[in-house]
Amino acid sequence: MNQRKTLRQKIRTLRRSLTPRQQQQAAERLLANIRNRADFRRAKNIAMYLPNDGEINPEPLIQLCWTLGKHVYLPVLHPVLHNRLWFVPYTPKTKMIKNIYGIQEPTLVPHQRRTAWSLDLVLLPLVAFDERGNRMGMGGGYYDRTFSFKALRKGLTGPKLIGLAHEIQKVEELPVENWDIPLTSIITDTKSYL
Repeated sequence: MNQRKTLRQKIRTLRRSLTPRQQQQAAERLLANIRNRADFRRAKNIAMYLPNDGEINPEPLIQLCWTLGKHVYLPVLHPVLHNRLWFVPYTPKTKMIKNIYGIQEPTLVPHQRRTAWSLDLVLLPLVAFDERGNRMGMGGGYYDRTFSFKALRKGLTGPKLIGLAHEIQKVEELPVENWDIPLTSIITDTKSYL
């Protein structure tokens, strides 16, 4: 088993071992760590996710966005291009379905989607991270492929990419591949990095 796969399994097991109470407290502390950030306050169009597999829960933050009149988008598996995401509006009235991974996502209405580069802020899940902004995801490469345009020196810079995690998901150093898209910052239940 390679180093990335072993590390991914270890951290996923660790975050799944958190109790519901620990998860709730982490979600509340995460909200407190984000709500007053300038990049969050300025953002109008924000992509987030619904928690799965022990991921830190951004739902209190989603509720705050709705209260503040911000537009929230959730990732939806691209219907044609493999391992890419579309971002679809998410409101309290959005109809949801389970995707092929068993994760809830909005029913797809193609004309309502927002392009990845036109989002202001993307708050994304991760499995592990290091202090240099490197992120390890679940291994499918969905976010890396979707935001690969950020690796280009010319053209669109796109949204800020901020990883959300439990502090226990931090590692000393992540093995990095040339296709990995670094994050602008990482915010956990206890602190911010970068």
